[in-house]
Amino acid sequence: MSIQKTIDRARLGEKLPEMPAYVQQFIDYKLPDLSPSTLLEYVRDYESFFKWLLAEGLSDGPALKDVTLQELESLRMDNITGYRLYLTTRTEGTNSRISVTRKLSALRSLFHYLSQIAEDEHFYPLLKRNVMAKVEIKRTNKPKDTAAKLKGKILEEDELTAFIDYIREGYAADIAGNKQALYSHARNKERDASIASLILNSGLRVSEVVNLNLSDLDLGNKLLHVMRKGNNDETFKTPVYFRDQARFDLERYLALRDSGYAAPKREKALFLTVPNGQKEGKRMTKRAIQEMIIKYAKHFGKPYLTVHKLRHSFATDYYLQNDIYKTKEQLGHASTETTEIYAHLTDKTMSEAIERRNGEE
Repeated sequence: MSIQKTIDRARLGEKLPEMPAYVQQFIDYKLPDLSPSTLLEYVRDYESFFKWLLAEGLSDGPALKDVTLQELESLRMDNITGYRLYLTTRTEGTNSRISVTRKLSALRSLFHYLSQIAEDEHFYPLLKRNVMAKVEIKRTNKPKDTAAKLKGKILEEDELTAFIDYIREGYAADIAGNKQALYSHARNKERDASIASLILNSGLRVSEVVNLNLSDLDLGNKLLHVMRKGNNDETFKTPVYFRDQARFDLERYLALRDSGYAAPKREKALFLTVPNGQKEGKRMTKRAIQEMIIKYAKHFGKPYLTVHKLRHSFATDYYLQNDIYKTKEQLGHASTETTEIYAHLTDKTMSEAIERRNGEE
């Protein structure tokens, strides 16, 4: 099991006792099909909804686990509209349209399970009336719209290698007056460059990079064995290839991994850090990698660049040399619908269609 999945499964176990029994039943039903990380997000969404019910006097409570099925059955459409308004207009922690859609979708899944699948001892549905069945949830993240938002905010062509080179060499010139930052950069530049290079030359997600172990790496074949998102078979790792540039950068990092990070033999992680006050290296966190990329991106003159946009940068470049199906497999997408983003970013499909038409005539 991946490191993040282990953490999220533990958090899920802590959260569930606070939920009504029917939520625990729903999570048990979904557990074989969804990852602990996804189920944890479900539970957090239900926690938000139940807290709102209590605050609005729509449940007698007093605790979250005391919200009853009868109280859910008595909800009206104007209550759901009120909750949607609460999510979008509250002064603290206002949700984006995508977040609101996700929260409502999580509620629809729960209500559907209670009204259509779960049964009581007399074989009747647990929920007799499903108000969420009336709620229309519009798709908010179409590939064309996502592509439009990414235009000009990813690395293109020569910028991919320029960013890696900047991490290794150029950044030092920009922080020349900061001794502490220079010391940290000198220590970590090979590691940081190899992480950016790996994403820019394979398209891995940051969570997949964090979970990599030394044993997952096959430098000779430019291959990694990756625990991919959405794969619930915790014994299977997907082979993912990377380009020569990443092999070169990984070799430079590996040459100093053990000595530079005081790596204990028991530490299996590929990418290490030495936390302040500690002597031995340990696995880098997702947040540390995200913050590291943001730091370099700002000085590179691309303040909007994030670790996920590095993945988009690779995907756009890769799609220019390959078809949508190869790009889908390389990125680990569940369907080509997600991969269509890169068709819109490159306009490749339109230009090829025009050429085919001219050839026919």
